[in-house]
Amino acid sequence: MASALIGLGGNLGDVRATFDRAIPMICERARSRLIARSSDYGTPPWGDEAQPDFINACIAIETALAPHALLDVLHAVETAFGRDRAKERRWGPRPLDLDLLGYDDVTLKTERLTLPHPRAHERAFVLVPLAEIAPERRIGGETIANLSRTMDRSGIHKLPPRA
Repeated sequence: MASALIGLGGNLGDVRATFDRAIPMICERARSRLIARSSDYGTPPWGDEAQPDFINACIAIETALAPHALLDVLHAVETAFGRDRAKERRWGPRPLDLDLLGYDDVTLKTERLTLPHPRAHERAFVLVPLAEIAPERRIGGETIANLSRTMDRSGIHKLPPRA
């Protein structure tokens, strides 16, 4: 079994309820087991700033799927929650965004997938929740905990647990 790190985000609809339904769907479809789930974080939009704030979280799973097969599962789950990648604008609003951030210690660069995620180390909205569940994992040779500590966390706030 491989250890995969997945980022979740969204800013349309009840995002936290979407996460609560999407995580079990990911685990079922990926024949995986949930190892850890971060808290949810309110985060300002990134890239295209003229949109509602996002909610972000991260999960760690163990899966038997290979990286590309896991990516296909993530895209299928996004579609099940109303995301249409072909019709959306880059960095625009979305009900659910799933990113494969890391897969064991695999380094991979194909047309469809780069591991670890090529911009994870630049994004506090990824690193802050990721540091909660996998602080000692490395991205680009640096621990997630160290990367997270050096990030500008402006506008990022931990949300209270759901009732």
